[in-house]
Amino acid sequence: MTEKQPVDNTASGVLLSNSTETPAAVRTLALTVAYDGSGFKGFARQPGQVTVQGAIEQALLTLFRREVLTTGAGRTDSGVHALGQVVSFNLGADEIDGRSLVKLQASLNALTPDGLTVRALSERPPGFSARFSARSREYRYRVITSSTPPVFLARYAWWVPSDGPLDVNAMRRAAAFLVGEHDFKAFCVASSAEGATTMRRIEQVFLFGVQHLGESGIVIQVVGNAFLHSMVRVIAGSLVEVGRGSREPEWVGEALASRDRRAAGPTAPAHGLTFWRVSY
Repeated sequence: MTEKQPVDNTASGVLLSNSTETPAAVRTLALTVAYDGSGFKGFARQPGQVTVQGAIEQALLTLFRREVLTTGAGRTDSGVHALGQVVSFNLGADEIDGRSLVKLQASLNALTPDGLTVRALSERPPGFSARFSARSREYRYRVITSSTPPVFLARYAWWVPSDGPLDVNAMRRAAAFLVGEHDFKAFCVASSAEGATTMRRIEQVFLFGVQHLGESGIVIQVVGNAFLHSMVRVIAGSLVEVGRGSREPEWVGEALASRDRRAAGPTAPAHGLTFWRVSY
């Protein structure tokens, strides 16, 4: 019988096999992915379209010479960015025998298009799912309120022309109505709410000022267990209406209670939104 080789724990990367125990037939890996949504038609695979999931699965097809299906922690729309999207997939133990995590990550980065980076790769316990194992997700929406349009942040922030700053205190009072478990039917794409539950739990809506690349702005940080289609963008659009003085803070609570999409504010542009992180 051939003697097992020792595990390679050198700087070249931790091997995924050759342990003293018989490896499981299936191994689960997870990627932490960042991407500039400007060049993708959203996250989810679509025939004939360049998407984040499609690009990752194409890279996996090249590496393993078979279709490898992936699961994402969240399905971002076209134009939405990500810093900490998580993508999981399963491989056979024989497929990753002798491969190091570091080298596999490097190969994926070499095979995926510009604007998409695999920031980390790890092995997860059997049964792990990027989507179903997630405890919470965090999104951040960036708003720029200068009198002139931003230059460096134009692709990553919603420019709201204004003669003065938004009323952040009023926006915070409005955001308080959203915290907790509610029916968010008024805060999502109406067609996506048909025949499915629209109950979601928001743990935190926090607003803070930022200075980045010479631009002053506001970040709307939203943390929750899960999100409906365009939910964070409708929240951002509604809070900006309050910040402009077009609506009172209590209006957000009334819109939430109405369960009617027409009662809430506009859907903020996709390019201001970033999928920030996932907690497990």
